[in-house]
Amino acid sequence: MNTECVAMLLAGGQGSRLGSLTFNNAKPAVLFGGKYRIIDFPLSNCMNSDIDVVGVLTQYRPYILNNYISDGSAWALDKVGAGVRILPPYMGQKGGRWYNGTADAIYQNIDFIDQFNPEYVLILSGDHIYKMDYSKMIAFHKERAADLTIAVMDVPWEEANRFGIVCTNDDQRIQEFQEKPDEPKSNQASMGIYIFSWPVLRKALMDDAENPESENDFGHNVIPMLHEEKKRLFAYTFSDYWRDVGTIQSYFDANMDLLDESCNFDLSDRNFRIYSNNTSRHPQFIGPDAKVTHSLICDGCVIFGEVEHSIISHDILIGKNTVIRNTIIHTGAVIEDGAYLENCIVGSRGVVRGDTRILATDSDNPSEIHVING
Repeated sequence: MNTECVAMLLAGGQGSRLGSLTFNNAKPAVLFGGKYRIIDFPLSNCMNSDIDVVGVLTQYRPYILNNYISDGSAWALDKVGAGVRILPPYMGQKGGRWYNGTADAIYQNIDFIDQFNPEYVLILSGDHIYKMDYSKMIAFHKERAADLTIAVMDVPWEEANRFGIVCTNDDQRIQEFQEKPDEPKSNQASMGIYIFSWPVLRKALMDDAENPESENDFGHNVIPMLHEEKKRLFAYTFSDYWRDVGTIQSYFDANMDLLDESCNFDLSDRNFRIYSNNTSRHPQFIGPDAKVTHSLICDGCVIFGEVEHSIISHDILIGKNTVIRNTIIHTGAVIEDGAYLENCIVGSRGVVRGDTRILATDSDNPSEIHVING
């Protein structure tokens, strides 16, 4: 079997910085924008880029994520001989172990990739919000005869030390790579999206696995090793919307971006749709005394109170005399009559009592996000 490009989607992270949102759930399965899950974005990107072989590497609390992905048909990734494959850690003849780093996760699935005999392997993260046509990045990789192409974007200088940083020449060839440096030499930040020529990556993974001192990580080990070996490393500049939603604040802000008319992230673009695996529900019901403004409201909701600048997921009941402002409510939650919520995230199936009052002015930090567990 020959496939030009195989995508490997790293979706096993715990996402501990998201707190209770990931207590029972892998980070890529966390709800986003009311009707989506975070993993919908890279999977939809693959579909829109005509990449039809996707390995999803799971580890932490995978049940909800595995069940959600199912056979991949929601993203047209259910083709015979291709499609989406769930790849958890497994036992082999020589034993087995958990994935130990991003590079190790790919190393443990070399046999899966080999069966497709690809020219290129696309490495993706399952916890970013963005829309990207990977076929354009692959074309860039081919034009440069690259061994590795890293998607990068300009970030504010004060945030550069949070990322892998690249320094490039005029042809975008990488001259230096710094992994989360104390003193960054550039503000071109790696997005954690890599295209490797498969023979180069395969050998690098084998070499890295044999190094007992390696952390088995792309940023810390594999990329610096390839740079030292004088491989052809290039940076592909991406300038559209991209958000890392690894913290409560960044997750909240990215959701609220969907309500910002000046934001250049359009989920209604019919030429580049984001797909999700959602069952049909009854239409939303807005009560006679309800007031809903500047909000996203999903199917199955029953609203009797006031909702302003908020994102309301499926099957939510919002009672009478309630006020919901600048808040995200996940599937199946119940907000009882008389509650007041501001700057909150309510987890799935959470119940908020009617005597609950959370106001932004209650905190020393007016932008503080209050998380109510489901």
